Amino acid sequence: MSLWSTYGLAVFAVLAVVGWWFARRGEDAAAVRALAVPVVVVLAYGVDALVKLAVREDRPCQSLRVQTLETCPAPGDWSFPSNHAAIAAAAAVALLFVSRRLGAVAAVAALAMTVSRVWVGAHYPHDVLAGVLVSGLVALTAMLVLRRRSPSVARSIGSGHLSRLLSAS
Repeated sequence: MSLWSTYGLAVFAVLAVVGWWFARRGEDAAAVRALAVPVVVVLAYGVDALVKLAVREDRPCQSLRVQTLETCPAPGDWSFPSNHAAIAAAAAVALLFVSRRLGAVAAVAALAMTVSRVWVGAHYPHDVLAGVLVSGLVALTAMLVLRRRSPSVARSIGSGHLSRLLSAS
């Protein structure tokens, strides 16, 4: 559980690359959505980080003085909302716009990430729930906007040096 909690976010990066790889074989607009996944995740993480700075909630290991499976972060490394849960949820939501299958795999992995962060004592349950809600809404909004505009974005990218990112040929 500690390994997943610490290193599991790498799975979402792999899923994003796989999504892009297969999306290049289809229409350019699908490849644009796949390329947007990491951008959307960074955007959601940024919003999550701003909420974290505004709330400034201590972690369970600091406020409850209990032993946890992971080393307790230094004071000032706030608990609410969970960055890990935010990244995982944003990736899952964004990947659903690329591939339902990859999005479903990412959703299961995101659920495992949220459980693991509570399990190891890094977060309270409401921390991971808030991370999922905040970043999920950011990712959903961003991907809905992009879905409408992806054909025009694809035309813009396709006419420049980045055109190789859009198709397998």
